[in-house]
Amino acid sequence: MEEIVKVVVDSEHLIALTGAGVSAESGIPTFRGKDGLWNRYRPEELANPQAFAADPEKVWKWYAWRMEKVFSAEPNRAHHAFAELERMGILKCLITQNVDDLHERAGSRNIIHLHGSLRVVRCTSCENSFEVEEPPRIPPLPRCDKCGSLLRPGVVWFGEMLPHDVLDRAMREVEKADVIIVAGTSAVVQPAASLPLIVKRRGGVIIEINPDETPLTAVADYSLRINAGEMMEKLVEPIRKVLSLGTP
Repeated sequence: MEEIVKVVVDSEHLIALTGAGVSAESGIPTFRGKDGLWNRYRPEELANPQAFAADPEKVWKWYAWRMEKVFSAEPNRAHHAFAELERMGILKCLITQNVDDLHERAGSRNIIHLHGSLRVVRCTSCENSFEVEEPPRIPPLPRCDKCGSLLRPGVVWFGEMLPHDVLDRAMREVEKADVIIVAGTSAVVQPAASLPLIVKRRGGVIIEINPDETPLTAVADYSLRINAGEMMEKLVEPIRKVLSLGTP
């Protein structure tokens, strides 16, 4: 732990990449988890443009269920720890694969959502997009108040490209990073899975936090078999002391 604390404190441009495991402690089912009504569906069967075109009501009901789970959840100790590292001036940017807003609600500000956000709904035809405070009631299907077309969740579906501006921002961050914390991600979904490897190729350090081994484990400089909340809490406490911030 002392060695990792030193790496983090001495970093010049520390970034983080977070995945579903970070939000699991808040009670949000992981994308591939089994949960009640929807456990007979594979996410790939619902989170794609073809499924939406074939049965938009079924897809919207699934997303309304997910939105309800996310909107009622609270940030956990991992979210708060990442936010504190940012307030300390150590964490420069947080890149997340999660579509929830728990990092924002914990206080993080410089966030890149690779896969979009459940807080955003956008039109399938025009450029209209906006944030929502609660899930839509389905039926009826939500429609754009500007052009009348169907609205859709503001997330990136299987088979869709990441928005160019979002990916460009993420690439600029990893190219500057000398340390990356990778927490709660399976490290299999591209292009997110390749981002830590770019940091590594440029001579940077990878700190992986995950209860399970992943494809990233073999190349990580530090790979910790522990959940994100517990580890981030343990990491931030000695950093406070080093920087003489907060209560020792």
